[in-house]
Amino acid sequence: MEGGKPTLPLVYQAVQALYHDPDPAGKERASVWLGELQRSMYAWEISDQLLQLKQDVESCYFAAQTMKMKIQTSFYELPPETHTALRDSLLSHIQNLKDLSPIIVTQLALAIADLALQMASWKGCVHTLIEKYSNDVSSMPFLIEILTVLPEEVHSRSLRIGANRRTEIIEDLAYYSTTVVTLLVTCAEKSGHTEKMLIKVFRCLGSWFNLGVLDNNFMANNQLLMILFQVLQRDETSTNLHEAASDCVCSALYAIENVAINMPLAMQLFQGVLTLETAYHMAVAREDLDKVLNYCRIFTELCETFLEMTVRTPGQGMGDLRTLELLLICAGHPQYEVVEISFNFWYRLGEHLYKMNDPALHRVFRPFIQRLLHSLARHCQLDPDHEGVPEDTDDFGEFRMRVSDLVKDVIFLVGSMECFSQLYSTLKEGNPPWEVTEAVLFIMASIAKSVDPENNPTLTEVLEQIVLLPETVHLAVRYTSIELVGEMSEVIDRNPCMLDPVLNFLMKGLREKPLASAAAKAIHNICSVCRDHMAQHFQGLLDIARALDSFALSTDAAVGLLKGTALVLARLPLEKIAECLNDLCAVQVMALKKLLAQDSSSGKSSDPTVWLDRLAVIFRHTNPIVENGQTHPCQKVIQEIWPVLSETLNAHQGDNRIVERCCRCLRFAVRCVGKGSASLLQPLVTQMVSVYQVYPHSCFLYLGSILVDEYGMEEGCRQGLLDMLQALCMPTFQLLEQPNGLRNHPDTVDDLFRLATRFVQRSPVTLLSSTIIVHIIQCAIAATTLDHRDANCSVMKFIRDLIHTGVSNDHEDDFEVRKRLIGQAMEQHGQQLVTQLINTCCFCLPPYTLPDVAEVLWEIMVFDRPTFCRWLETALKGLPKETAGGAVTVTHKQLTDFHKQVTSAEECKQVCWAIREFTRLYR
Repeated sequence: MEGGKPTLPLVYQAVQALYHDPDPAGKERASVWLGELQRSMYAWEISDQLLQLKQDVESCYFAAQTMKMKIQTSFYELPPETHTALRDSLLSHIQNLKDLSPIIVTQLALAIADLALQMASWKGCVHTLIEKYSNDVSSMPFLIEILTVLPEEVHSRSLRIGANRRTEIIEDLAYYSTTVVTLLVTCAEKSGHTEKMLIKVFRCLGSWFNLGVLDNNFMANNQLLMILFQVLQRDETSTNLHEAASDCVCSALYAIENVAINMPLAMQLFQGVLTLETAYHMAVAREDLDKVLNYCRIFTELCETFLEMTVRTPGQGMGDLRTLELLLICAGHPQYEVVEISFNFWYRLGEHLYKMNDPALHRVFRPFIQRLLHSLARHCQLDPDHEGVPEDTDDFGEFRMRVSDLVKDVIFLVGSMECFSQLYSTLKEGNPPWEVTEAVLFIMASIAKSVDPENNPTLTEVLEQIVLLPETVHLAVRYTSIELVGEMSEVIDRNPCMLDPVLNFLMKGLREKPLASAAAKAIHNICSVCRDHMAQHFQGLLDIARALDSFALSTDAAVGLLKGTALVLARLPLEKIAECLNDLCAVQVMALKKLLAQDSSSGKSSDPTVWLDRLAVIFRHTNPIVENGQTHPCQKVIQEIWPVLSETLNAHQGDNRIVERCCRCLRFAVRCVGKGSASLLQPLVTQMVSVYQVYPHSCFLYLGSILVDEYGMEEGCRQGLLDMLQALCMPTFQLLEQPNGLRNHPDTVDDLFRLATRFVQRSPVTLLSSTIIVHIIQCAIAATTLDHRDANCSVMKFIRDLIHTGVSNDHEDDFEVRKRLIGQAMEQHGQQLVTQLINTCCFCLPPYTLPDVAEVLWEIMVFDRPTFCRWLETALKGLPKETAGGAVTVTHKQLTDFHKQVTSAEECKQVCWAIREFTRLYR
């Protein structure tokens, strides 16, 4: 903090402003100032004083939260000799503040737990806490709070205590776990089973179950288990206590997932949950939805835990199929939120049965899935008084989408065709109300694609009936019928005679505002699947595309229609394509010209993104088959459109969103005609470089990578592309060298290294012989620490591909040159790179990035194993061996084992496994 340690009155003033200042700007200033205080060294002492003075809830909450944060993130700031004093001070604060506010107690409990996990000299903390406080009734609530958060914090992401310390702690907690449970039993009894105490006891027990350290024999016969089920069976249990008990049972069920080694406890829980069916029916009768949802959570967790047994020995022992009956009872509840809880279980059951592929097993579970599908179809019904089309985006719309996904995943057990026919016959034979019809059509649309379209009279009959639907039926029925037709494009492709009636049916929908987007999506689907049959209807598609804005389409639906049109356009005879593409693009080009004229006369700026996106989708999907030597039919059109795109780019050069869309459009234009865009190369690069000097939009780097990909193999283009790279790199490095530059501009990092990687792939020697390569490698080494999925992936891929060019002898003439140049680069940067990668793995990057790091280390090792062994040894010697709390992070043996595992690896995945295990020591 500037100006030294702040006074307590000043801190009070800031806390008061944070909570009570009526002016938002005042609140914001206070928040920024307090944030700075929390990051400073003074925060330790000031928090301690605020807690001692106990002036009001706000200042104590701020102080307790600051203490917790400092212990979590800045524990290394304290010298080891102060740790014991900090512990004693926190324990005295929680004792003094226990009645002020529960949220303060929780923050202090977290601070104490986080301290205990990091402070290696505090041995047997559970034992000392229980000894100190368990005889004082008034201390019980905060003692239980500490014992609740302690197991939860063991795997906390913000505490990097390392695998060695974590193992030590878990063993310690397992040793004292029976003492904790016994304490909880005593608490429950002493309080006379009051609701407040039971909620705390159940929360604490659940936390120990979640850590997986409770002894299952001890728990199987424990009184707490009986109390849990009694609470859940009792009709008069309050909502809060019911929820706490349910959470605890779910944690217990999750903890015994490996049923075989937890038999006694598994047995008790299994039988206990089966006794709750009556209580569920009681909750339904009382319309107590909270309790119904809790029971359904418990039943689902039961099924998840015993899934393996249910599938291996259905109907026997703990493979008892009554567990599935419980879920189907829940599926019968009128509220769709209840059945939704069980979806994940049904997915997993489907997945298991699909993998086992045993027809006898399928027969056992088929009736359950049939009943589930029946319930789901009923839950998908709209309200009878619903007007208009079904909503996609509200909660119910999202539920229907999840139903659709689930049905797709389990339909194989019932048989797609059988189910489709049954659903259709309910419509054909009965005369159900509109909401039933719509729900049946909705489920049919979910499975239509999985029904075999070959010689299938039922499918053609369904199509014939749908296109004859009168316009008087409910709008929602028409809407879902259109969706079903879109899903049946394979059937139309096999029965081209259906194409005309289907298109007429969809055109009617396209002209009606509520149905237009669904109809457009269906036409897009048909264009994608029936490209050849649709060629004869191209004129009709062109007419729709020309008048696109006369239809009430969503942006996505309009773009989808153009995509469909482009896919069909690519199947026309080559000589027709240029003219038709010109027609298709004309509307968008005219609109862009009009905007440019308007803007220059009015001085205002209009948004051209709609037209740019439409052009992009046309270029992206017009991909005709062009033989070698033939001129690409789209080349002329794209050359003619270039000036308009160039002018649009200039007009909006300061607006990142619009420039991004321009670059995207140009990217697909270049991809569309490939080498045919050569005449654009010079003007495009010139414009990119000049705009980038003023406005460094990262999309120019991405567009540059596309140009290198298309032209990097052409001898005559290489120097020009290298000049482009150098010109783009200068402003990029300036941007990334600012404070926090890498973290603030991950898109730039991502796109810069995509561009550099394309150069390595297309023309490695050009890049390696240039002066810019040293700066790019230095930037890459700095950027390896960046915790951003895409950016980090690009950086690692660049380094990996760069070194690989010196490894892979692809019998090209330049291999020896490449090998020599990579050798020089590694001599210069190798040690720094290896040290940075090891540190990055241990301290900066999440586990999912480790395979990428492993690939880089593997390439370095393949390039020069003896030197790599030395570099790795030096890197490992530099790692810290102890934590700030005095715990051993890594032993000498663990270091030598890791070095040996990596350097003796025979394939990359062995390096990956070794890094994964090793970095756990630092997490």
